[in-house]
Amino acid sequence: MEERHKILILDDEVDWLNVCREMLEQLPSKLEIHTVSTGARAVALLDVEPFRLLICDLKMPRMDGLQVLAIVRRRFPELRTVVLTALDDEDFRSRAYALGVDLFWLKSDMQQNPQMFLDCLESLMDRGMGTGFRGIQSKSLMDIIQMECLSRSSTVLRLTRGPLVARLWIQEGELIDAEVEGARGEAAFRKILAWKSGTFENLPAEPKRERTITKSINALLLESAQTMDEATNLSQAEFIERTDHRKTVWKLALVAREGAEFVVTVSTKNQGEVEMWGAQSIRPLVGWTRNAAEVAKRLGERLAAGPLSHIAGDNLERRVLLLPREDKSFLVAWPPGASAEQLLEKTKKLTASWDS
Repeated sequence: MEERHKILILDDEVDWLNVCREMLEQLPSKLEIHTVSTGARAVALLDVEPFRLLICDLKMPRMDGLQVLAIVRRRFPELRTVVLTALDDEDFRSRAYALGVDLFWLKSDMQQNPQMFLDCLESLMDRGMGTGFRGIQSKSLMDIIQMECLSRSSTVLRLTRGPLVARLWIQEGELIDAEVEGARGEAAFRKILAWKSGTFENLPAEPKRERTITKSINALLLESAQTMDEATNLSQAEFIERTDHRKTVWKLALVAREGAEFVVTVSTKNQGEVEMWGAQSIRPLVGWTRNAAEVAKRLGERLAAGPLSHIAGDNLERRVLLLPREDKSFLVAWPPGASAEQLLEKTKKLTASWDS
């Protein structure tokens, strides 16, 4: 019988622990779920049992979540960590990521997007172990850079490996420059990304730094990862699986970061090519997306106005925007409340990053 992975949930609110347990019982991997209400008890349990994942609140009496995460970083380097908190504070987010957490979720976002939260956890549990930075064996440099960008940080990452020193400049979640051993820009970034281990620190941002890198961070990471995978002589199946996994993690994180409820994409060229992120009932959504995109196309032709830029609709539960494109149509759902103009700009931004 295959051994089930163990997951530990730490929160000082017993009712919330029950909510989390009920939700995580829906995971396909059928985890063995344990709950504790104090940081001291969590550390004691981690000392005697092998856990795969820790979900940790931040604001707790006596030993808070950041203290627990600091201990985990030193003593349990292979443990996956997720922050689940009600504290919507960028300082806490940055401090948590600096301690090596894999994911940072607000409790309100988890309740609004439960399926997306479960998808993120399932994807996280599937990831293999490896060497890495910060003394965290499960954290690669790719993970660190991606987390800084997804959290929209503005910082300078100073990386060291023996006598070598490198710097990465990140401005509002975008990588703008890199420098190492006399190289700069994309060439320097590729050299840095080849480092298997080292240490790093966050330095203050330099907003006036000249931009030498124009590609999106996702495109750079995928290109570099594929190059490294080819160098390790992976089989074609392993190569495709690893690339698809990286794209999955990025897209899930992108949807969560922007605050969307779900995203559905439907290819206009291949009827069977569909992607769904965060939605539960995909068939009616795909049918509606296809029909609405076709209606938009015909209406634009009838009015001689060209293709329509978008279609918007809302009800008491959510607002949806459909963006028909030449190769695929995007259906994006948002929580109610934001203005139509704001959501249109956010939708355009999300879809522009989707396959970049």
